[in-house]
Amino acid sequence: MVQTTTRPKSDVKLNVLFICSRNQWRSPTAEQMWRRHQRVAARSAGTSPNARHKVSIEDILWANVILVMEEKHKSRLKAEFTRLLDNKPIHVLDIPDEYKYMDPELVDMLEQSVNSLLGLE
Repeated sequence: MVQTTTRPKSDVKLNVLFICSRNQWRSPTAEQMWRRHQRVAARSAGTSPNARHKVSIEDILWANVILVMEEKHKSRLKAEFTRLLDNKPIHVLDIPDEYKYMDPELVDMLEQSVNSLLGLE
């Protein structure tokens, strides 16, 4: 059986970095949702210079997997952290910037996409 790079072993936490633009609504919601999960360590950051927490080299090095809200976030990460992203899975969740923090619809979208991507169901 082949194990995916994003699925954690049962006794090891998977470091998941959630990325949006300003680290204001979407990625902090995702971080909050998975903050206490027994198999996940979660952080969030933004790609914008105006982000509450701008993604850093330390964030990239810490992460086992990176989940971005939109394709543009993946492009920005690749432009800024090219070599650091080698062999690091980046998944685009395709969640537009239309939601406030902990919006029920956003929570539902995140639960569905993140659980299946990380094999947490």
